[in-house]
Amino acid sequence: MKWQRVNNTFLLIPALLFFIFIPGLGIVLALLESVRSGGTITFGHYVDLFEEERFMTSFLFSLTVTSISTILSLCIGLGIVKAFSPLLKENKHKLIVWIPMLVPHFVWAYLVYSLFNQSGFYSNVFGMAGWIDDRSQFPTLVQERKGIGIILTYVWKEVPFVTLMLLPVYTTLSKSYKEIASLLGAGPYKAFWVAEWPFILPVLVETGAILFAFIFTAYEVPQLLGVTSPQMLAILAYDWFYSGTWSDRPLAFASLVLVGLGIGFVMWLLIYFTNKKRMHITKGIRN
Repeated sequence: MKWQRVNNTFLLIPALLFFIFIPGLGIVLALLESVRSGGTITFGHYVDLFEEERFMTSFLFSLTVTSISTILSLCIGLGIVKAFSPLLKENKHKLIVWIPMLVPHFVWAYLVYSLFNQSGFYSNVFGMAGWIDDRSQFPTLVQERKGIGIILTYVWKEVPFVTLMLLPVYTTLSKSYKEIASLLGAGPYKAFWVAEWPFILPVLVETGAILFAFIFTAYEVPQLLGVTSPQMLAILAYDWFYSGTWSDRPLAFASLVLVGLGIGFVMWLLIYFTNKKRMHITKGIRN
């Protein structure tokens, strides 16, 4: 047994070396660049970051776009799984829902641009139907300041991922809980709340955390469908890094380190919460 434990430890070495020499080294270098100034260590770049109006504007814009995209994706995905879970047990129906996951995000962003910009497909359809006289009357949905095109892209792309994560829960969920709730007089909403919600909540939280971390730090979709102001944080960090002004580079590293630490801390809290919730469900404890 001791030799087997030693062998299992050796199996982890390639993965540890990969993490240490590629992402780990990058994280350490970014952290050093964010606190180094003229050969000394300082946290002044982080103070400068919060005094930058562009950073605060980008942070609030990224938070708004990410929160709306994540919540809409979770709600629509949950609705689809709840309504069509019997059909989605068959592979042919699963493929129809999951095919969008095969398309890269930047291709999906280009599709949204082609369909919803003022000279795109739907603008032409509205014009031919006589609903608008000129393309300028079509609402601006892409490359505008509210991030509608970015939200549309992420919702369209991430709903299949939500169904992928929730379908196994509904497949294994016992119908007896819902039947007992109905026998005790619970309506559809109450039955969902007491018989389904406790089981899907941990998966919803984990899926939402993955989507939030991915969208908040995404680059390609905001670059294609966003505007110069306000910008998502990844676009702002890229601009600072390649601005040609050396004084901006520490701000780029400081913003990335700050976002990474923030997301890491929130992820730790969510993992702690979901593990605790699963333990309570296993032991039959309500809260």
